Amino acid sequence: MATFISVPLKKPTEVDLVKPLSKFVTASYPAGEEQAEYLRSVEELNKLRKNALGRPLDKHESSLEILLRYYDQLCAIEPKFPFSENQLCLTFTWKDAFDKGTLFGGSVKLSLASLGYEKTCVLFNCAALASQIAAEQNVDNDECLKAAARFYQLASGAFSHIKDTVLSALNREPTMDICPETVGTLSSIMLAQAQEVFFLKATSDRMKDAVIAKLANQAADFYGDAFKQCQYKDTLPKYFYFQEVLPVLAAKHGIMQANAELHQSILAKQKKRFGEEIARLQHASELVKTVASRYDEYVSVKDLDEKIKRALTAAKKDNDFIYHDRVPEVKDLEQIGKAALVKATAITPPLSQKFTDLFEKMVPMAVQQSMSIYSQRKAEMVNRLVGAMREATNLCNGVLASLNLPAALEDLSGDSIPQSIAEKSKSILGQGGLQSIEKLIKDLPELLTRNREILDESLKMLDDEETTDNELRTKFNQRWSRTPSGDLYKPLRAEGSNFRNILDKAVQADQVVRDRYNTQCDMIALLCKPENELNAAIPSANPTKTLQGSEVVNVLRSLLAQLDEMKRERDVLEGEIKAVTFDMSTAFLKALAQDGAINEEQLSVSQLDQLYGSYNQKVQASLHTQEELLGQVQTSHQEFASLKQSNNEANQREEVLKKLASAHDSYVEICSNLREGTKFYNDLTEILLKFQNKCSDIVFARKTERDELLKELQQSIAREPSAPSFSVPAYQSNPGVPVPGPTPAPRTVFPQQPQQAPQKSQAPARPPPPSFNPQAASIPPTGPTPVGPPNNNPPPVAPTSQAQGPPYPSYQGYPGFYQMPMGFNPYAYGQYNMPYMPYQGTPGQGGYPGAPPAGQSYPGYPQQPPQQQPYYPQP
Repeated sequence: MATFISVPLKKPTEVDLVKPLSKFVTASYPAGEEQAEYLRSVEELNKLRKNALGRPLDKHESSLEILLRYYDQLCAIEPKFPFSENQLCLTFTWKDAFDKGTLFGGSVKLSLASLGYEKTCVLFNCAALASQIAAEQNVDNDECLKAAARFYQLASGAFSHIKDTVLSALNREPTMDICPETVGTLSSIMLAQAQEVFFLKATSDRMKDAVIAKLANQAADFYGDAFKQCQYKDTLPKYFYFQEVLPVLAAKHGIMQANAELHQSILAKQKKRFGEEIARLQHASELVKTVASRYDEYVSVKDLDEKIKRALTAAKKDNDFIYHDRVPEVKDLEQIGKAALVKATAITPPLSQKFTDLFEKMVPMAVQQSMSIYSQRKAEMVNRLVGAMREATNLCNGVLASLNLPAALEDLSGDSIPQSIAEKSKSILGQGGLQSIEKLIKDLPELLTRNREILDESLKMLDDEETTDNELRTKFNQRWSRTPSGDLYKPLRAEGSNFRNILDKAVQADQVVRDRYNTQCDMIALLCKPENELNAAIPSANPTKTLQGSEVVNVLRSLLAQLDEMKRERDVLEGEIKAVTFDMSTAFLKALAQDGAINEEQLSVSQLDQLYGSYNQKVQASLHTQEELLGQVQTSHQEFASLKQSNNEANQREEVLKKLASAHDSYVEICSNLREGTKFYNDLTEILLKFQNKCSDIVFARKTERDELLKELQQSIAREPSAPSFSVPAYQSNPGVPVPGPTPAPRTVFPQQPQQAPQKSQAPARPPPPSFNPQAASIPPTGPTPVGPPNNNPPPVAPTSQAQGPPYPSYQGYPGFYQMPMGFNPYAYGQYNMPYMPYQGTPGQGGYPGAPPAGQSYPGYPQQPPQQQPYYPQP
């Protein structure tokens, strides 16, 4: 009776986890101890998969532990790596567990770039192996029964979990072994077997018959549900596996019902309901007989049958001689109660008791994405504050340059280079002068071209693969079932379009810098000349009065000193703003653990306000101070200009000094812009190389998937019939029609009509055997021995189109009859493939006479006896 059902394992193909995961680690984490640790973890993960899936597993709990550890590790890394078709693309291929395939077509398999698919298949193998381990347990051992019940409940829970999650995990139609209907049926079967194990445990522990009856009846109910699920699913019975399972389920249903009736009859006997006892035993006996007659090759009920028969015989004897209780009908019996002691184990990772996360220190992808957005918000905040200060400083420099300050205060003599102009000249020469700017400008187009080539090559890979995919989709139509490349590449194309827009804007910015350089090039070149040449290039002017000791000059110098101090404070403040750091991963992890999700915007904005609130106030105060100082400078400069004597020479000198001051500021700004542009292009090159690698990886994965799908389609086409089905002629499908050849023909050649009574077949007229003188064999021939047939012999007969009977039987009773040689057969039956051979004379036997006239028999042949039964039917 203890025949348990187990599930076969799915077979995977080998997948290299090291290369793609290592690429992601090296691209996402800086070189160092952390990256090295993650790379070692990737190697360990690859080894774990090989141990779990790359070798045959023993039906032992240690093998199940390896599978559970791998499943737990998959659940742990799923939120930490961006597994998807357009990011970290890993294609997993698994074969159908129940489909054994064909000689030419192979078994059904499915390839998907989805970690959810890998998790589903691994969990299926966990459930299948658990069922195999449970089926191997010794039902006579108490501990083994407990283990079997635990494993069956685990298998039921795993199959039920797959049923609930497989469609969302795959986002496409799965293979039949993991579709919701199949795994739902398997879950019911495992739960029924777990209930049966509890029944066996209760029976071995000699528990109360009322409890045992309820356990058995519940098991019968579970088996009945599982049988209905198998029977009513159109897709399941086509599997040979379910064709073998169906009778076992039906047999178990009857056996559990019989056990329930048996133990309920004992309870009835204890309550002195002897008629009910007999009725239940009779019902149990009928159930066992039905199982034995229909499913004897699957289960054995001999012991149970004998036990029921003994109890029934004793019960009838006692009732007939002692109690005389009325035996009720089965339909009138009270229903037996049910007691379900099993339930499917909830699948909540970790399932393994020895699980340790290989990537414990790696934060989940949700935290990584939140950190990335937080970094962008922080960069925007820093750029806004620093940009506001730089813009204000440039405005201040522009205002002072337009007022020719501080050069106007230093150039009171009118014939020497102002000190500020001399310092600006030295500053430009110290930074490399025009050569440094021209070199930076020359490098920009090369960096731009390199970035454009990387981007174009990346997008070309996507275009080529998409073109191939569209061609194959057009060729195979609905058979080409994978995700269209156009839909899959939308995020990558959006990213590539964003990169192209960035490059276009960078080109425009480069042109603005070049135009500014071309405008200020002459004055910058003048600042790069020696001091004597610079002094000669500046027009001289002789003021009529001096303003050296005037109050307005002192006020302007004081205001300019305050502005210089403000600029120095801004430089210090900019450094402090850029140096602010804070690790938001802890806050994001805490939020993820508490709420299951991260409200990144709320957390980031709150933290940034807390970090940069004081700096924002300082920046605003600096801007306000500059506004006040510039207002005072402009007022004092008006007074200074009114006191200063003006003439054409003085105006020309002041205009040149303004241009030189403006050229210095432009030089500094242009150098800064060019260095930023160079850094921008170099940083963008690294980003584009990562983008190129991402495109290359996904194109390679799609190519692998395409090759696998093409192979499957070829196998599918090979399994299809080469020609449409057609009706077979009746004479070919009728087993009564003889096959041409030496096999004897049946007695009835033509099928009889069902409306008419069968008629006795009549044999056709058979020519008589040849007449031969028996003494001729002993008389030697007088003439030469013939070496061929006579000229008057009939020509060989061509084979007829209708199948003929076997060679005519020989009648050894006829005198003078000899067996005809095989080289010559006048009736030409059965020798279609043999060439015609001329008759060779046999020593002691004369040649056959010539053919008789039409309608006459051979002379000397005796006629067939009239009492001979016809051998062949009449046509």
